[in-house]
Amino acid sequence: MPETVREIRRDEIGKLLDLYKYLNPEDPDIPGDELNVLWDKIINDPRQSIFVIESDGVLAASCTLIVIDNLTRGGRPYGLIENVVTHGSFRRRGFGTAVLKKAVEKAREKGCYKVMLLTGRKDEGTLTFYEKAGFERGVKTGFIIKF
Repeated sequence: MPETVREIRRDEIGKLLDLYKYLNPEDPDIPGDELNVLWDKIINDPRQSIFVIESDGVLAASCTLIVIDNLTRGGRPYGLIENVVTHGSFRRRGFGTAVLKKAVEKAREKGCYKVMLLTGRKDEGTLTFYEKAGFERGVKTGFIIKF
């Protein structure tokens, strides 16, 4: 796979939103002005990194890493990975694993003592995908309140 994982560029918001349709197809669109303000906030936040891999001019996969400051573990931060998604036409080609690997690398570089991710998927294939990427199932129990 000659494609390289990199951080998203400011001008790729449209491509990213297209990719996110594979993650949550029912998500409503964010109105233009609101979207621009939110995108500026995200892209300028040094604690957030959105990793992408592009193939044939399309964003094939992406994930977001957020590094969170912490007062335990000797002040070492921890990482949270969210919005892991691979374009439907590019699945099972290593793109998702590649963006996850880059996010974990960045968390390590930032001194994180751990990286966490949650998935709402229940199918064994998705869970095995995360395990093959180095994540351990069953170490902690996740709880969520949705609004």
